[in-house]
Amino acid sequence: MERQNKYRKFQLQQKKIADLERQNSRFKRVYSEYENMSEELWNLENAEGEAVPDDFLDAMILQTTYLEDEIEDWLHQYNTSQNEVQS
Repeated sequence: MERQNKYRKFQLQQKKIADLERQNSRFKRVYSEYENMSEELWNLENAEGEAVPDDFLDAMILQTTYLEDEIEDWLHQYNTSQNEVQS
């Protein structure tokens, strides 16, 4: 049984993400980079065979974390703007 990708933390917010991707090309680039990096990181951590240097993995984790933080900021702004519209 394959383990779940722990880097895919935005799965429950796909509708909001799709809206943001349509509205903002910068968000679309950031989210695309996050998806690519998280997938690659997942593959590197779960690959059998050659070991990847820890400093390389640490750098990828750090970059993925920065992207996650930026995406979370966008989602927070989106939620705030949606709540203002509904009020």
